[in-house]
Amino acid sequence: MSLPDLLFGPFVEFGFMRRALAGCLALALSGAPIGTFLILRRMSLMGDVMAHAILPGAAIGFLLSGFSLVAMTIGGTIAGLAVALGAGVIARATPLREDASLAAFYLVSLALGVAIVSTRGSNVDLLHVLFGNVLALDDAALYLVGGIATVTLLSVAAVYRALVVECFNPAFLRAVGGGGGIVHLLFLTLVVLNLVGGFNALGTLMVVGLIVLPAAAATFWAESIAGRIAASALLGLAASYAGLVVSYHAGLPASPSIILVAGGLYVLSILFGRFGGLVPRALRLRHLEA
Repeated sequence: MSLPDLLFGPFVEFGFMRRALAGCLALALSGAPIGTFLILRRMSLMGDVMAHAILPGAAIGFLLSGFSLVAMTIGGTIAGLAVALGAGVIARATPLREDASLAAFYLVSLALGVAIVSTRGSNVDLLHVLFGNVLALDDAALYLVGGIATVTLLSVAAVYRALVVECFNPAFLRAVGGGGGIVHLLFLTLVVLNLVGGFNALGTLMVVGLIVLPAAAATFWAESIAGRIAASALLGLAASYAGLVVSYHAGLPASPSIILVAGGLYVLSILFGRFGGLVPRALRLRHLEA
């Protein structure tokens, strides 16, 4: 097999591979700014919690309408926003910290979602909800992912400065009347929308990987926020493409393959990244000692 056939053959020959690639590329572009700001806010683990928070809502949509994209999307969005707002309210009204309330919601949401899906569906249905089926994306799913990506990029561009200020000095944003609460709510909404869009492709257990892993790796390749967003998008695109190629030729599930490639890029970034990578740091120290 020639190298072009190895790299491009699956996408030339099969339409479902092209659809999967298009969906993953949209998710990578949309998730780049979301993941970058999650890490800057020290909320990366919250992304994982929110990914599981959408599960009960999506499961109720499945219970009512089967694998209906509209029903599962609406249910997942409502559940994700409810958990995000509920955790914040509990943290402000009780002595319990927000991370503890999020952990409680995480555990309850995962158990409830699995229980709801199991009442009507089979083990295959449960696997589809948890791990997605990126190779079965249809036109409606692609339109949804593309629409969410468009809304995300336009919204981040509109409130970019406020998001940056809130990351480093939220008190200043409140003092100058910058609408910190509104910006925070908008950001949480964008997080939920991206998780819901990605859930249809990668499942609740995998979707956050394509948002957080490229963004974490990007911190080793750029210092500015804009640079990190761009690097995260490129790494997410690379992980999506390479993961699909690996899954096709190795006969592996597509979603875990994409996340494993993203994890490999993260490890390589830790080792060889320009800013803080272990190997460049060791070489600089050796040069200074000499």
